[in-house]
Amino acid sequence: MVILAEDKMVIDGCIAGKRDAQYQLYKTYSKAMFNVCVRMINDVNEAEDILQNAFVDIFTKLKMFRYESTPGAWIKRIVVNHCINHIRAKKQLLLLSEQVPDIADDINEESVEYDVSLIKNAIGQLPDGYRSVFCLYAMEGYDHSEIAEILDINESTSKSQYSRARGKVYEILKSNGSIEKIFQ
Repeated sequence: MVILAEDKMVIDGCIAGKRDAQYQLYKTYSKAMFNVCVRMINDVNEAEDILQNAFVDIFTKLKMFRYESTPGAWIKRIVVNHCINHIRAKKQLLLLSEQVPDIADDINEESVEYDVSLIKNAIGQLPDGYRSVFCLYAMEGYDHSEIAEILDINESTSKSQYSRARGKVYEILKSNGSIEKIFQ
């Protein structure tokens, strides 16, 4: 793992309590991490609070950063954990067991045109548990074993929740007539 000298200087400055270094770290990562929070929590105000709490935690724990990953990956892991803890605190993590269709079967890959706002709206309507797994897998790039570890669930549960979330997105898009616009 190659860590840039500039990143190391900023991290060392943060550990030393330098405000300009802390501001630089926050400025570098806050926008992307806010987007992660919004996608997982689906509430801008709560996402702002979670982000601020996560950065307090980041600055507190920065001395434990071992340079085994990029600073961004390390920060993202802390932010995702804060989002998961928030969801758990609200006791809205759902584990359901119904079968859903595979969206990929209905996609004509040659003519796919994405309307991002329609898809974001559909994702926003997912229950928190589904949205968490969906966002971690499809948007944040975690694999099912990592998601299982983060959420403290079985890997098979992560896979089935993701499948159900995809199916639910499909149903939402189909019910409001958006599916024809997206999956032509």
